[in-house]
Amino acid sequence: MGLDPFLGFYHQPRYGRPALALDLMEEFRPLIADSVVLTAVNTGVVTPEDFQCHPVGVTLKAEARKRFMRAYERRMDEVVTHPVFGYRISYRRVLEVQSRLLARHLLGELPEYPGFRTR
Repeated sequence: MGLDPFLGFYHQPRYGRPALALDLMEEFRPLIADSVVLTAVNTGVVTPEDFQCHPVGVTLKAEARKRFMRAYERRMDEVVTHPVFGYRISYRRVLEVQSRLLARHLLGELPEYPGFRTR
């Protein structure tokens, strides 16, 4: 969208950290990230046996990671009604539309940024 992904509002700029991309994702954390994790756990896509413990952290085994990524991709392909425009688009496309709306707000074309809400 022509924005610098490393200059954000909420996240501190650090070398190699796309602060603006992280900022944009905040409004989608419960709708996409948290939802995918909870659904994957509740439906058995991932189980306690799918995790590996290491001295520095915990990781998903390769096969479980693939299953989880498929669940994420399914979520990104789900279609929702955009609250501003009223048409149905995928979450993948919603991220692009919201980025464009933020750019228009920053350029002064929109008086305020219309956050994405599903309800």
